[in-house]
Amino acid sequence: MPHLFSELRLRDVMLLNRIGVSPMCQYSCVDGYANDWHFVHLGARSVGGAALVFTEAAAVSPEGRISPEDLGVWSEKHFEALERITRFIDAQGAVAGVQLAHAGRKASVYRPWSGQGAVPEKLGGWTPVGPSALSFGAGYATPEELSVERVQTLQRAFAAAAVRAYAAGFRVIEIHAAHGYLLHQFLSPLSNRRADAYGGSFDNRIRFLCECVTGVRAALADRCPLFVRISTTDWTDGGWDLDQSVELARRLKNLGVDVIDCSSGGNVAKAEIPVGPGYHVPFAERIRREAEIATAAVGMITAAAQADQIIRNGQADLVLLARELLREPYWPLHAARELGQPMSWPAQYLRVAPHGASERMPAHEID
Repeated sequence: MPHLFSELRLRDVMLLNRIGVSPMCQYSCVDGYANDWHFVHLGARSVGGAALVFTEAAAVSPEGRISPEDLGVWSEKHFEALERITRFIDAQGAVAGVQLAHAGRKASVYRPWSGQGAVPEKLGGWTPVGPSALSFGAGYATPEELSVERVQTLQRAFAAAAVRAYAAGFRVIEIHAAHGYLLHQFLSPLSNRRADAYGGSFDNRIRFLCECVTGVRAALADRCPLFVRISTTDWTDGGWDLDQSVELARRLKNLGVDVIDCSSGGNVAKAEIPVGPGYHVPFAERIRREAEIATAAVGMITAAAQADQIIRNGQADLVLLARELLREPYWPLHAARELGQPMSWPAQYLRVAPHGASERMPAHEID
C-alpha cells in the first residue's frame, strides 16, 4: 500500500514522497519580481524534505495580481530570479512547481498587514476585471466585465507563462481555478452572469478553464505534469458544488490534467465554512474515486499520522501542507521519524538527525 513516504510518479516526474508545499502568497514582490525572501522561503521547505514545492499564486498578467506585492510571471524577466530558486530546489531532490493565476475581481487589494479593501490607483492599484461586473463584497471594487477577446488573450497568457515556467526549471505546473479568483469566478453562477458562450450553462461556465487547460497542455512538454486547483464547493446554495466538481474533473482528465488539487470556498464573502482537521479530504476522495483522477488533499492537515492515513486509505495521492509548513519547514523530516520511515537528511544537518546519525560526524563537529 502507498504511504506518506512512498514515491509518486506523475508522467516523467518522480516525487520522493507524497508531501507538497501548498501555494502560499508572500506579498513581498516589487513589480511582480521574486527576491531573496522567496529564495529562502521556498528553499527552506525543499531542505526540509517536501517532495513538491509550489510557488505562491503567480499572476499571468499585471492586473491578475491579488495585491501590488504579488508574484508575477507575465514576462521573461520575471523568471530570472525564479530560475535561481528552481535550481536550488532541484539540488535538494525536490520538484519545483508554479501556480499560474489571475485574481479577477479580487485583485488590487492591500496585502493583509497593510490594510483592507481596494488599493486606489494613486497607491499602485488598478481596476480589476471579471466575468461580470459584480463586486466580491464590501470594500472591493466593481470589476470591468471581460470581453470575449480579452478572455481569449488571458487564455494565451496562461499558456505563455507555462512555457516560460518550464524553461525556467519548473517541472510541475498548476492552474489556479479556486478561492474565488478569476477562473473560479467563471465556474460559479454566483459570480458569472454572462449571456454569451462563457456564461449560463455548465458547459459555458467551464469553457474558459477548459480552454486554459487545453492551451497550457499543448504548450507543455508531454512529460510535465499539470495540476488544477479547484474550490470543490462555494458552500452556498445555488453556487458551484461538489457534483459539478466531479464532472469538471472528468472533463479535465480528458484534456490532459494529471492531478486535481481539492480546496473549497473563497467566492462568497460570507459563506459559512465548517472548518476542521482535513475538512477537504472527503472532496478529494470522492473526485479521485468518481472521476478516476489523482487528487491532492489540503486543509488543516497537521499531524504525521493524519497525513499518512489519507494516503494509505486511498483518499488522495498527495497531501499539500500550508500553514503547518510555515510553522515548521522541517515537518517532513520530523514526520518521517515519527512514522518510522527512512528519509535522507541534508548532510549539513546530520549531527541532529535521528538514529545515531551524529556518530558519523567527525569528533570536532559533535556538539
